[in-house]
Amino acid sequence: MTDKQKMPIAGLHCHQCGKVEEILPDMPDSLTFEKASETFQLISDPARLRILWLLCHREVCVNNIALCVNMSAPAVSHHLRLLKQAGLLTSRREGKEMYYKLAQTPEASLVHKAVDDILDIKCPA
Repeated sequence: MTDKQKMPIAGLHCHQCGKVEEILPDMPDSLTFEKASETFQLISDPARLRILWLLCHREVCVNNIALCVNMSAPAVSHHLRLLKQAGLLTSRREGKEMYYKLAQTPEASLVHKAVDDILDIKCPA
């Protein structure tokens, strides 16, 4: 049984809400909301936001990211791993260095736009 089939619509009786039951079939399932929540939790960390902002504009190696955001390389690597697991970053190895950048996905683009728009953090010209 899906989340949509479990929705209690018999108890909807508020006249000011209109016909809310009409939109319930279009409500995403719990897993979709969970994934969105996890993404928001990831970007709620100021250090990850700074890292994301940097990687939205340049491909950067771990050591330079650490210098730019004033953190240790192991701490940056931890944040990068979480962001990459969420599908927001991609990486490549060149010799001993790992380089990261924003993933070319609709989700990563939306996160970039949300950060720019909501927080008024603008991209460099």
